[in-house]
Amino acid sequence: MKIGFIGTGSMGSMLIDTLLEAKTIKEEDIVIINRTIEKAIKLKEIYPAIHIASDIEELTRQCRWIFICVKPKDIPSFTPTVIPYLSREHVMISITSPVSIHHLEELFPCKVARIIPSILNRAQSGSTLVSFSSRCTSTDEEAIISFVSSISRPLFIDENVTRVSSDIVSCGPAFFAFMAQRFIEGAVSETPLGEKEATELTTSMLIGLGKLLQEGYYTLPTLQERVCVPGGITGVGIAHLDQLLGEGFGSLFRLTEEKYATEKKKLAQEFQLK
Repeated sequence: MKIGFIGTGSMGSMLIDTLLEAKTIKEEDIVIINRTIEKAIKLKEIYPAIHIASDIEELTRQCRWIFICVKPKDIPSFTPTVIPYLSREHVMISITSPVSIHHLEELFPCKVARIIPSILNRAQSGSTLVSFSSRCTSTDEEAIISFVSSISRPLFIDENVTRVSSDIVSCGPAFFAFMAQRFIEGAVSETPLGEKEATELTTSMLIGLGKLLQEGYYTLPTLQERVCVPGGITGVGIAHLDQLLGEGFGSLFRLTEEKYATEKKKLAQEFQLK
């Protein structure tokens, strides 16, 4: 089965890279189209057997599954161009969170699903958030889950926790990478340790931390208890972090929820959705 990708930007190309590396799909079974043809050509230079569709009609004719890998703000412009060529058997798979499953069903006259990936999927790791429309059959769901499972751990989510789930799974790596970078900068600014050494030590620590949690040796609380000796250095550091952070993460999630609600409302107005 050929699979189409509308959009070959950051996330679209990441999915294609990962799926090919995992041998989930063959190059010759991928059909792509991109608003900027240069990006599609660049991807084809890496994977020569990939086919660049001449237009949306060709892509929909060749592919039953079609991944929508464009930015939320670009969805209104491409939707009218694809709708005339969709049948009931097509499955439109969105990777963006602001457009709900309900709204996707209003937009497209076919089966729809939503899969929110994470940059962690590039290492065939992490989770992918999955939602299906009522039009998808159990066979459709099983096939998509199997497909996604080759590069991640699929997690079913309800619509009301889409944003916070995406914050943790999809945005989380960037949030923690930001904090790790600040962690490195703090060490370099206050001690003789060089940036290269601090980066190597921090990267090694994060990889080891992930393995400890993955193997189930510790939970997050028990790991803190094991390392934090009463009256010791770690305890001083954790007490300081507690003061610095306060309710910082609570406000972070409030801000992202507000941004999400604004984007959903704006998109719904543009599409004139209910």
